[in-house]
Amino acid sequence: MVELEIKEALKNWQTMIKKYTEPDSTKAIIQILNSFLPFIGIWVLMYFSLQWSYWITLLLAVVNAFFLVRVFIIQHDCGHLSFLKSRRWNHTIGFICSLFSTLPYRYWAKMHNYHHGHTGQFKHRDMGDIKFLSTDEYGALSAWGKFCYRVYRNPFILFCIGPIFYLLLYNRFSFVSWEGWKKTRQALRLNNLVLLIVYLGIGYLVGWKQFLLIQLPIVYLFTIIAFWFFYVQHQHEENYKAFKDNWDHLLASIRGSSYYDLPKVFHWLSGNIGFHHIHHLNSKIPNYNLEKCVRENPILSKYVTAITFWESLKCMRHKLWHEESRRMISFREFSRMTQMA
Repeated sequence: MVELEIKEALKNWQTMIKKYTEPDSTKAIIQILNSFLPFIGIWVLMYFSLQWSYWITLLLAVVNAFFLVRVFIIQHDCGHLSFLKSRRWNHTIGFICSLFSTLPYRYWAKMHNYHHGHTGQFKHRDMGDIKFLSTDEYGALSAWGKFCYRVYRNPFILFCIGPIFYLLLYNRFSFVSWEGWKKTRQALRLNNLVLLIVYLGIGYLVGWKQFLLIQLPIVYLFTIIAFWFFYVQHQHEENYKAFKDNWDHLLASIRGSSYYDLPKVFHWLSGNIGFHHIHHLNSKIPNYNLEKCVRENPILSKYVTAITFWESLKCMRHKLWHEESRRMISFREFSRMTQMA
């Protein structure tokens, strides 16, 4: 059985990756510089491009959205306390990044860390994951329920409309009322307040029309990219899902996360988040050490699902989790199964 083979082959995985969890201040500072400076520089260029053609502004927005991804990956690592050795500096830099990404630092980090602790657990898939249903759950829905789910899983709704709700609603208000989240909810409100003040200040300085014409497409495109990466990384076909009693961290990381095999420039722009199986094995590995970890330990990628960009487009067909075959399937395949039953 493949799962037993994985456990045996990677039984020493913690020893393999331990040295890569050590933060490197020099690499961190370089990444801060080559992420923030290009983003700010392109933002200024976009401001001047408004006088030439808005199409040029939008093309620059596409490029700057990827640099915002790099800024966000710094925030992401700070939330894992992996970017720098200092806890205080991680929180400080992470908060500054959130004013660029618009995603609240502490609130998003706590949600994301919950995702790491429960990834692949079927009962906890609604926290920090893109919603999906099993074939049994979908089959038990009413006609209206099935229609609503089909609408939600439509690529246009999921990747074009969904990011708007994610930015304006999901990350502006706390929908988690669990015990121990009081300070996190307070941090969310503070983050939103500071972000509003920053936006008001920049809008006043450069002009509201100019600010919105520049900032909105950058943030919107950034969120679409982030949604897509997250989708491909956790809803590829041969996925790992299990109930809590049978859940295994190693299998959830290796089989439940994909390796997004992209050209080197896109690994750089996305902060190496394509090496997602390594990131889930140990979230304390800073992004600038992920590629080295993969290169020096090829066994860690032997059993992972590797997906190229063109192959990843097929993931849009994945709509339902089929428990029996343990993979994501399309609505069409579900219909065929239902007719044959």
